[in-house]
Formats: sequence, C-alpha cells, structure tokens
Amino acid sequence: MIIGVPKEIKNSEFRVGLTPAGVLALKKANHEVIIEKGAGIGSGISDEAYINAGAEIIESAKDIYQNADLIVKVKEPIEEEYDLLKQGSAIFAYLHLAPNTTFTEILLEKEITGIAYETVQLQNGYLPLLAPMSEVAGRMSVQIGASLLQKNNGGLGTLLGGVPGVPGANVVIAGGGIVGANAARMAAGLGAHVVVLDIRKERLNYIDETFNGRVSTMFSNEYNLNKILKRADLVISTVLIPGARAPKIITEEMVKTMKTGSVIVDVAIDQGGSVETINHATTHEDPVIVKHGVIHYAVANIPGAVPKTSTYALAGMTLPYILNMANLGIKEAMMKDYALLLGLNTYKGYVTCHGVADAQGLKYTLPQEIL
Repeated sequence: MIIGVPKEIKNSEFRVGLTPAGVLALKKANHEVIIEKGAGIGSGISDEAYINAGAEIIESAKDIYQNADLIVKVKEPIEEEYDLLKQGSAIFAYLHLAPNTTFTEILLEKEITGIAYETVQLQNGYLPLLAPMSEVAGRMSVQIGASLLQKNNGGLGTLLGGVPGVPGANVVIAGGGIVGANAARMAAGLGAHVVVLDIRKERLNYIDETFNGRVSTMFSNEYNLNKILKRADLVISTVLIPGARAPKIITEEMVKTMKTGSVIVDVAIDQGGSVETINHATTHEDPVIVKHGVIHYAVANIPGAVPKTSTYALAGMTLPYILNMANLGIKEAMMKDYALLLGLNTYKGYVTCHGVADAQGLKYTLPQEIL
C-alpha cells in the first residue's frame, strides 16, 4: 500500500501525521510512504530524517493526494485541499464532520472512505486516538486561561495560583473526562481553586479519588452551572459526544452573569463548541472573542501549538491502526477491528457515523451493510 502524508496547512498547524519511526515500520512491512516536502519541519522532523527511514519526499501536495492509497493527516482538509481529494480514496485523520456540512458533502460526493481519529472507540468507551490530544489540550487550556487572565491580555488581572495571603483563581471545568482531568491536574497544581462538573458519577468518583479532595466535584446540571459560573474566573468547557455536535451546556444567559474579564476556554470547539456565545472557531493568530465582557478562547487545534509533543503523542497511537490497514487492506482491517470500524464516518457516498448523520439530518447507514 502507498501511504501519503501531506503537509498540514490549517492556520498555525505544525503537527504531522507520521514520524520517522512510523515510516520505518511501514517500510519493513513492505509498504511505500510518500511525504510532502517540509511536512515535518514544524514538529522538528527534517526531510532527511524521513528519507533515512525509507520515505520518498514529494514536492507537491497534489501528487500525494493523487498517488496514495491512504492519506494520513492530523487535521481535516480545509477548503484549499478539497479539489485535491481523489475520487474513491481513503483518509485517516481528525475529521470533525458533525459541524462541517460542506466537508461532509465533499466526502460523500467523492465517495471517500473517511476514517476519523475521534470516533475510533474501544468496547469500554475509551477513545484511543482522541485521548493523547485531549491530554495535551486539557493541560494547555490552563496555560492559555492563566495568560488570558492577565490584565494586559484583557483579563481580571488575577494570578491563577494566587500568593500567600491572596487566594488563587476560581477555575470551573465542565466535563470530567480526559481533557477535564488533565486541566484539573494543571490548575490544582498551580494552586487554583478547582471545581469539576460532570453528569457521570463514576467520573466524579475518579476526580475525587485522584486528587484526594484537592479538587471539588459537582453534578453537572443547569442549576449548578448557573450558580458556579457567577463566581468563576476561568471556565474550561470540555463537553462533547463522540462524533456528534457538542451540546451547548453554557448558555448566553449564564455568560451574562459572569465577571467582566473572566475567561472561557472551549476545548470542544472542534465539534461545534459547548458554549452558546461562541458561534465560530478562532485561530492561533486571532484566538479571542469578547462577549458580555467575557474573554472567549475558541481555537480548534489547540495541540497544534506544541507540535513536538503532540505529533509524537498522536503518531504513537495511530501507527498500529495504519499498519493494520496497510497489511490487511482498509476494508478487512475495519471488519476485524470493531474500534476502527467505529472510526468510519463516510464510505462510498454513505454516512456511517450516527453522530454525523444526526447532526446534519442525513441518513445513517450501518457500515457492516455496505462493507
């Protein structure tokens, strides 16, 4: 099989879909790897390192898309790449289709096999390809929030951890999953007062046991959110449903009650966002929206800012799936691995992910019926 890795061109996206270790593993399994020139530079990986591992460096993205059997990316293709997508080809990346009707239409029209990292799911519900970037995004959300709270950035002028005699900031984390737990670890470690909300008792138990009472927990509901957001200095919203559009759990009326200069970081923006006052994703170059005096941060590729960490964390998890698809063929690999099958979002013009179909009012087709 020919695996193609184009250079990421989304705003300030410096990650890359494959490392030299992945190239070497694929070459040893008798597959070809073609990588666009300069694709790894942002992650500190030279073309020479890829060549030494056995890859062929290609000058143009068009040639990558046209010649590869499987395209491996990090982020979904953006508008400039739509025409490059080959009819009937396959792509393995974060697709985030639920809020993106235009890209979904392109995949269906071109009958592309679209396998999304974010919906590959084990039987216990664990999302192995979302987890490493959730860890990064959770930890970064606190760094970002702490910076935005500075007065020179428009914030309250509050030091997240406080100092002796002056209490730290009140940090509210909506969602106790991997993002929320990592955000809580960072915020509590810096000395902030942290509350995590979730609807799942088992996650609240996990947070309580992990942090030995250093982080408070609450059941997530409208009443509790209304109450606690009024006191919040920094809110980190992490709530999403795999493959589906994120629910808007923080309403505009709630935001209106927050302090002027307080900060919201919406980590769920890739899936449409969970904060009602954020109606579009922002970029690393222009990351902030201010509404009702509250600073909103809604960058859709937060881990892209730390590519040397993010690329290796992600590629270590995606490689086994890429190897299986290369060795067995994409269809056979999905039939033998139900977790990978759940990653299938589009196939031969059909929508094969419940969340995407529901979000866009499209017909859902059970993948086993058409594979």
